[in-house]
Order: sequence, then C-alpha cells, then structure tokens
Amino acid sequence: MSGSEVLPTRRPRRAERSGRQRAGRPTVCLLAALLAFGVRPLRADDPKEILRRAIVLDSEESKLRKQYTYIERDEERKLDRAGKVASRESKTWDVTQLDGRQFRSLIQQNDKPLTPKELQQEEERKQKIAAQRRKNAARRAKETPEQRDERQAKAHRQDEEDARQIIDAFDLRLLPDEQIDGMPVWVVEGTPRKGYQFKNGDLRFFGKLQGRIWISKSDYQPVKIEAESIDTIAFGGIVARVQKGARLHVEFTRVNSEVWLPKHFSVTFNARLLVVKGFHQEEDITYSNYKKFSAESRIVDDQQ
Repeated sequence: MSGSEVLPTRRPRRAERSGRQRAGRPTVCLLAALLAFGVRPLRADDPKEILRRAIVLDSEESKLRKQYTYIERDEERKLDRAGKVASRESKTWDVTQLDGRQFRSLIQQNDKPLTPKELQQEEERKQKIAAQRRKNAARRAKETPEQRDERQAKAHRQDEEDARQIIDAFDLRLLPDEQIDGMPVWVVEGTPRKGYQFKNGDLRFFGKLQGRIWISKSDYQPVKIEAESIDTIAFGGIVARVQKGARLHVEFTRVNSEVWLPKHFSVTFNARLLVVKGFHQEEDITYSNYKKFSAESRIVDDQQ
C-alpha cells in the first residue's frame, strides 16, 4: 500500500533509467506517496494521522539517505506456466557518489565480474552521466535564488498534492499492533475507495492496489510494506499491462541508529507487452554494505 522511497531518490533521471528499465515494476518511491504530508494532533487510533506523521519524518530523513553508499543485487526470474523458474539473471550494482549525487555502477552480471568490454561500456556510461550532471549544475547555477526557491517550492507542492490525492483514495483502518524483531509497530491496512477520481491521471493505478504498512511506534518510520494489485494496471496505454494479483514486499532496516534504509524488495507479476508478449516474472532485490559517504561532498538538489 505505501512506504518510503526505496532508494532514496525522488524521480529517476532519463540517463540512469536507461540502464534499468523494468516493465511493470511498481516503484516504492511512488508507493511512498500513500503517506500524506502534514502534521496534525496525533490520535493513536487514527491511521491517517499516523501515516501523515510518518511521511513528515520520512521527508526529514531523505537527505541522510542520499549520504549512504551500498551494494544492490537485482535478480530477475522468468517463470513458466506452472510457476517454476525457467530462467534467471542477476546484476549487482555499487551505488556511490558522483558529482554530489548517487550513482549506480554495474559491477557484476550473474554474480560474475564484468568483462573488459563491459567495464569500458560502464565507464562510458558513467562519463556520459557525469557530463549531463555538470551541464545541469551549470544551468542551475544561472538561476537566481528566487527562481531556485520557486522551482523547488513548485516540485514540493506537486508532491504534497499527489500524496493527498493518493491517501484520500484509500479507506484506511488500523489493525492490531504487532512486533517486528522486538519492535512495536502499528499496522495500517488500505483498500481503494470506490468511485474516487484522481485529478492527476498518472496516479490512477493506485486505485487498483491494496495493502498494509507496518510503522515503527518509536519513530514513525516504515518497517515493512506489502501490496497487491486487485485489477489490471496499464502503463503507457497498451504498451504494458500488469495483471491482477501482482504482489509487492518491502523490508527496511535501521542503519547507524539514524536512518531507515531498504533491506529487501520483491515483486511477482504477470504482464503483457504490446498486447502480444506475455510473461510471468519475479524480481528480488537485496541491499547491503551500507556506508556513510565520508569524503567532503555536497548533496545537490535532485531537480533537473
């Protein structure tokens, strides 16, 4: 249903997206929008207010997340009609800093080091992205303080509006409290509200999701997320369709006693591309080796 950005970026850049296109993969950064923004007096029995408080605190931690490097291993498994694994492929990424922002470098394919040719291709991709980032930085440097503030405020207002629309689209209820690894958590369940109309058409697919989020009582941060599609979700018109029954699971871990970061992400779905090619796929992502970036650096504004 909802959550925190799995990795702590807001919108993927085109240059970086080209290296990790995945048809039908629900993004946790969008699922995060199920938490609405705003602070109100908290009632312990009000799931909407618990989620509102969670997103406020989550946004305050976003800069901390960007200061961490880590290893990300992505495994994609194609399944046959019986649900058995027909093929698998994995990629391992070293997520570091490049010009003050996170950058994903491919370091292994199918758990094997890259070939010299692949290393060269990866270096060329890195240099291309670095050049684009410098170009964008130069453009931003020409902004007046007023222009920068307005640009950032506009993006912030849009994020708030999107979050409000999404949370209003769900009927929320608080389930009995649980514990995860000895930690007391709230459990909030959300189901789509019948007849709700999104002002932003790009958010309509949220009306076809239901799920639960586990939130730490000590600091209002997401600890686990589970979601399921209850209807077919279309992306790009007829380009891709994810069938009813797609399932998402996300787990987070506390790092350095200061920030929550993703530990495990998995999704299973049936999809069809261009109304012709259908496939059944699982994706499993693990995150490890978190380290705070220690060299002197400046975490720059995400917007380009």
